Amino acid sequence: MNILLISTYELGRQPFGLASPAAQLHAEGHKVRCLDLSVERLDDDAVGEAGLIAFYLPMHTATRIALPVIDRVRARNTRAHVCGYGLYAPISAEVLQERGVASIFGGEFEPGLRALARHLDAAGHGRTNDAELGRVGQSGARSRGDAGIGGTAPRPENAPPHVSWQRQQFAVPRRTGLPPLTAYARLVGTDGARRTVGYTETSRGCKHLCRHCPVVPVYQGRFRVVQSEVVAADVDQQVAAGAQHITFGDPDFFNGPRHAIEVVRALHARHPHLSYDVTIKVEHLLRHAELLPVLRHTGCAFVTSAIEAVDDAILAKLAKGHTRANFERVVTLCADAGLALQPTFVAFNPWISLAGYRELLATLARLDLIDNVPSIQLAIRLLIPGGSRLLELADVRELVGPFDPAVLGYRWRHPDARVDALQRDIEALVSRAGEDADRRALFERAWERAHAAEDGPRLELPDVAPGRARATVPYLTEPWYC
Repeated sequence: MNILLISTYELGRQPFGLASPAAQLHAEGHKVRCLDLSVERLDDDAVGEAGLIAFYLPMHTATRIALPVIDRVRARNTRAHVCGYGLYAPISAEVLQERGVASIFGGEFEPGLRALARHLDAAGHGRTNDAELGRVGQSGARSRGDAGIGGTAPRPENAPPHVSWQRQQFAVPRRTGLPPLTAYARLVGTDGARRTVGYTETSRGCKHLCRHCPVVPVYQGRFRVVQSEVVAADVDQQVAAGAQHITFGDPDFFNGPRHAIEVVRALHARHPHLSYDVTIKVEHLLRHAELLPVLRHTGCAFVTSAIEAVDDAILAKLAKGHTRANFERVVTLCADAGLALQPTFVAFNPWISLAGYRELLATLARLDLIDNVPSIQLAIRLLIPGGSRLLELADVRELVGPFDPAVLGYRWRHPDARVDALQRDIEALVSRAGEDADRRALFERAWERAHAAEDGPRLELPDVAPGRARATVPYLTEPWYC
């Protein structure tokens, strides 16, 4: 049957979430077309020919962009079975179903997509009873992940609706037909040169239960590995296609440290000039500090870590598992290992004050991290999606309004309206400047605005190391955010 897989946005990466299921569906004899709408247009002919149209929804922004596209696709092809899969599909299930999405797969989605394709193929490529097909992925045993579809891939009884934690044998991602790697974000190295970036994953899910993280409602403390030989083959084919750097998109690269180190050692042996970047939480950077020199030796250009806050009370609210002191220790460990640390933050949240925001900026300056922090991180506002563990907190429940389908989350206002006004001001400042703008100059403007937001004595920006050239800290031209 004709299957169309659609991605709307994934942070300037060639989507693993298209290439992985495409390989498995193609192996079963289906004709698979992939479209990445972040860099190409929707093909109405491809939409019209498809019996199954599946939207990859790995993040909040991608899902919001997808909603009007779903409407357009359903209007163009009323016979196709429309599916949503990826991290935000189960989180947004009710909204998606109201838009006519008939099946939803979260967690390990590939087996469910295969089973659904078999079911539709047997039923005549989605042209039979729409009501029957609409029940697949919505209600009863057939609604939950890949459970019950075609009699395969049972879903554990304690898994959330629409979610599978099934262990699977991955296939080498099929990247045929995807836009070239040069269409995506680049790495700007320490010499200022731009390098072509590939993207792959060595694991999914996470062992931890941070309250604000969208991985948690889906995986609930579990993670699944992609077999090392599959990762190696995927890196090989991307290097052959021109990749000079690889982003590993795991929520936490050190959920399985032995697996991760095996992967990067093998990568470095085969491609000694290839660099890469990873995401690792503070807790794991401390626990596995002896592995940091291994990362550096095998080509790690930088480590992203979700610091989120420098206030221990806020970190406790978020259940981050680290403290401000831990963060500062990690800064030292990474510097000693020769690794660039790229911290990320939820700078604006219900518990931060204007003074607290100024303290965040002062801490970054004191630790000489101004050039390491993507400017957008100075403006990030806490997102509370469906299923968020933040709703366990009484003060959050009192703060939020009802779930808003328009924003795919719960709206909230800061108790101090000046904090919300400052967030909007900083976000506009960063958005106008663009990611290639001078981070130090933007930081100084954010510092000025943070002090202008509240009457009182003005603090001077702490002394920092002499200004460095922007490119001495490696960075991707499209930064990480939710």
